[in-house]
Order: sequence, then structure tokens, then C-alpha cells
Amino acid sequence: MHILISIDDTDEMKRDMIEVRGTGELAAMIAARIEERGWGRCEPVTRHQLLVHPDIPYTSHNSAMCFAAQIPGHRLPDITELAEEFLAVESAPGSDPGLCIAVPERILMPGWLISFGFMAKNLVLKKDEAYELADALGIHLSEHGGTGDGVIGAMAGAGLRFSGNDGRFRGKLKFKTANNTITVKQVCTSTIVEQVKSIKDGRVLDLEERVFLGEGPKAVLMNGLAVMLVESCSAEAKEPCQWQTCSKSRVKAY
Repeated sequence: MHILISIDDTDEMKRDMIEVRGTGELAAMIAARIEERGWGRCEPVTRHQLLVHPDIPYTSHNSAMCFAAQIPGHRLPDITELAEEFLAVESAPGSDPGLCIAVPERILMPGWLISFGFMAKNLVLKKDEAYELADALGIHLSEHGGTGDGVIGAMAGAGLRFSGNDGRFRGKLKFKTANNTITVKQVCTSTIVEQVKSIKDGRVLDLEERVFLGEGPKAVLMNGLAVMLVESCSAEAKEPCQWQTCSKSRVKAY
């Protein structure tokens, strides 16, 4: 069984000089516990940016985190209980955490879930709207502290991950290279990246093309794949190559 697990409203911050775990770290910890128990195989976590607006309370950036997992169907109740208990204990003080667990194969109107996700990037939505949609689509949605408004972002995160065309994968891509240049083949065999694309025209680079690595390269979710975006190489590259990884500001748009 393929499932999506999405959480929201537990962003990292410091309270009384104590650093609180962020949403992405909590999502990764839930995924790790699922795998440690032998309950399934989890995919990398994606971060989905939602609307930043005065009417939307959030601790830092108003983003949701989501990951997919392949599990035996009979483990779904166990995983749901694990995630609920984990959020109740580990969420940031004062946050309003929400949990969404969706089973794509059971959703008869997937477009509704995807549309909700993209609306949450542009509109102020209400908690009741999230619960109504969850009920209509048969999706698990629960709140675990505070106002519970995190269910809005959790639902949106699941929809955006399901779309296959939104979000950045958590963490920076790490490479072993002496001169900051690498072939596309090396990128795809040493990281989660499945394609390397030009941000300008969407062209998929050939495996032998070389890329100059800029600061903190990241992967984004495009057409259901982990993609590293590149642009034409600048004069900063010390080795001859046509491409360089996109700057943080450009990737942030995803």
C-alpha cells in the first residue's frame, strides 16, 4: 500500500534558549521509526511552502512536510497511532500540529486534494474546510495540540506531494568531488536525484554532461521525480562546464 504522511505547524525555533525540533526533522523521525519497526519503506521528505499571511498563525515559515511510504496494508492503523502519539509528545510548545495520512489508491477525487494544496499556497483556508474535504475523501486528519489549525497545512502538504509538482526535498545534496564539478550520471547515482534539468527550458541533461556545484544544491519535486535544477554556467566556475546548480533564491520558488 502506498501512503502519504503529512504534518504541519511544528516549525523549528528557540524558546527560552532551548532549540525545538522543526517540522522536517519530526517528519524524518516518524519515517525512521516506521522503517526501524519494519512497517514499511519511506521516501525522502519534501517541504511545501504555504501562504504567509497575517491571518495565518505559524511559528516561522508556514510550511508543511510530507513523505510517501510503501507499507503492508495491515500496518496502517499502527503507523497512524505512531504518528499521532509522536506529534503529541514532540511538537514545539505553542504550536498547532496537524497530521494527515492519505491512501492515494482509495481517493476517488484526487483532484480535490491537489486543488486544496495549491489553494493553501494562495488563500487563507479554514480548519472546517480541511475536515470536510478529509471526510469526503476518506483521509485521516487529526490535530494534536493548540488550536489544531495545523490540519490545514497537513492536508495541503499531502495534496501538494500527491501532485508531484511542488516542494523541495529536505536537506542539501552532498557530493564527493575535488573541483566542484560532477557529471549528471554521478549526481543520479550518488544522491536521490533522478533527473537534472535546465530551469530555463526544462531540458533533461544527458548523463555525461558536467555541472559546477554551487552552494547548498537541493532537489525539487517535478513530475513525481527528484530533480536537480541547473542554469547556464557563470564565470565563477573554475572547470569548463556548461551548467551550474541554481542559486538558493531560485530554488526557493519551488
